Amino acid sequence: MKTTIIYATSHGCTEKAVLELSQKLSGEVIIYNLQQNPTPTFDNADRVIIGGSIHAGQIQKKVRDFCTANMEALSYKEIGLFICCMYEPEVAREQIKNAFPEELHQMAKTEAIFGGEFNFDKMNFVEKMLVKKIAKVRESVSKIDHNSIDRFATRMEKTYSPFMFLV
Repeated sequence: MKTTIIYATSHGCTEKAVLELSQKLSGEVIIYNLQQNPTPTFDNADRVIIGGSIHAGQIQKKVRDFCTANMEALSYKEIGLFICCMYEPEVAREQIKNAFPEELHQMAKTEAIFGGEFNFDKMNFVEKMLVKKIAKVRESVSKIDHNSIDRFATRMEKTYSPFMFLV
């Protein structure tokens, strides 16, 4: 099975999660960072996993634009969706709902929230001030949810056969 993971990251948390996820998937895994490759190819992939980080309630524009531009081609693939964010679970669920088009949610085999990070070393002055004021965080913190990454990989690996119900 061939898997293509397409993502965008702002400060590196999503990249860390993608690398961890890629190690848990069987078969060939190809990874595309939309900042480095804005037009990734996935036509040879059996499944496509798409994700990004949430900042100020929004996923990166590159992720949104990729999904919109490739909706028809994605409809022929097994889809997985994820976000990285530091919001509490109920807010994070709303964030993932808003991050991707409804049509893509309907196609998704699974979705997950991989947690997030505040990495002050990679933030600019304004970002640091906003995090300190809004999130009330004063230093770098990592809350990557490794269990969520494990569960996501396990669900992506499961084979669905409509004929299983006919037995």
